Amino acid sequence: MKNTRRTFIKKASTGAFALTLGGILPSFSAKSYQQILGANEKIRVACMGVNSRGLAVGKNFALQKNCEVLHVCDVDSRAAEICIDAIHKIQSIKPKATPDFRNALEDKDLDALIVTAPDHWHAPAALLACSAGKHVYLEKPCSHNPNEGEMLVKSAEKHKRILQMGNQRRSWPNVAAAIAELHGGVIGRPYFAKTWYTNNRASIGIGKETAVPEWLNYDLWQGPAPRKAFKDNLIHYNWHWFWHWGTGEALNNGTHMVDLARWGLNVEYPTKVSSTGGRFRYQDDWQTPDTQMINLEFDNNSMISWEGRSCNGKSIEANSVGIIFYAEQGSMVIESGNSYKIYDLKNNLVKEVKNNFLVDARNLSDPSQNLDALHILNFFDGIRLGTRLNSDIVSGHQSTLLVQLGNISQRVGRTLAINPKNGHILNDREAMKYWSREYQAGWEPKI
Repeated sequence: MKNTRRTFIKKASTGAFALTLGGILPSFSAKSYQQILGANEKIRVACMGVNSRGLAVGKNFALQKNCEVLHVCDVDSRAAEICIDAIHKIQSIKPKATPDFRNALEDKDLDALIVTAPDHWHAPAALLACSAGKHVYLEKPCSHNPNEGEMLVKSAEKHKRILQMGNQRRSWPNVAAAIAELHGGVIGRPYFAKTWYTNNRASIGIGKETAVPEWLNYDLWQGPAPRKAFKDNLIHYNWHWFWHWGTGEALNNGTHMVDLARWGLNVEYPTKVSSTGGRFRYQDDWQTPDTQMINLEFDNNSMISWEGRSCNGKSIEANSVGIIFYAEQGSMVIESGNSYKIYDLKNNLVKEVKNNFLVDARNLSDPSQNLDALHILNFFDGIRLGTRLNSDIVSGHQSTLLVQLGNISQRVGRTLAINPKNGHILNDREAMKYWSREYQAGWEPKI
């Protein structure tokens, strides 16, 4: 049994496994996968940032039989209470309310930190966890700026920690099968990947400076970011659209599909990056683009394009989010869910693999619980068995960097020349100012 199980796990971490899995997907579920990988040992975790998406991720971890949530950490006492109650309904023990996640890192029984806090906290929290000897499940994007991403790669290596980014589609069976087919030459050499995300987000208005609510520890919420006055249209979620804390739609949702594009084209760092767009729909406090086109060129004669429309939800290929690979002998569409279609050069549908899991790409908190559980289980196997991660921090950083470079191009208003060996910007001092950021004194991240 041990040999059979280990063989299964090794196959599960390869593209070849995705092809075999495609044949049994109709009767396959995250629950049955969990039964196969069932283990007696528990992995004990702390959840950092549990409003909305963080609540969904925390519950998903608690639902796994080989996991136990020990701490719930949030600067919003209301969100923490809701999460603690929800997780206690799933598992026998009640998680501790630990508002400051740094206190949870002192728990010797803790194995891993789940980071689902705002973007400006992603890398600093993960770095603290690694240095405390904890593994990390880090929601995308892995960093607020490129320098933080490089710090994460170095930290994971230095402290020998497992660090998985939450670009969960890397573990979705049919998505992995699609990429395996692509790499196998099903439509010849792919040379262009078009990706997109659309939504109908409302205006965030003009915020007013006001007293910090009694339920919020705003100083800890800001953490490594230099201090700014509290406004009533910032928390929760709208922080995404402020450069000081967020990274815009490009990293909020673009990271997922650009990551698949990079995976499918077998590329790492680009040679050239350009971006156009702006805040077009409303006149309010929103700073990042609501409409954006990012183009990335690579030295293997291929390119990636990302289209983001935050405030006009017209679908492309009948999907609010997706990716098309164009190749020498046809095209492939990976849709918003765990499904894909293959077309020949005459646009005839030659193969369709459908999804059997419910996916709602516009659900802000939990679009695909069962599928995402596969990514969590891969993280667990990385910790327990040394299984190759579907999205280790090197890969996570490379994909995050692509859209970060797009945002930097957008902010300086010109095309960037990039070193294809490491992704660094060439000969542009102004652009390099965005490679890192200023930090609040005493909160600077360290490896």
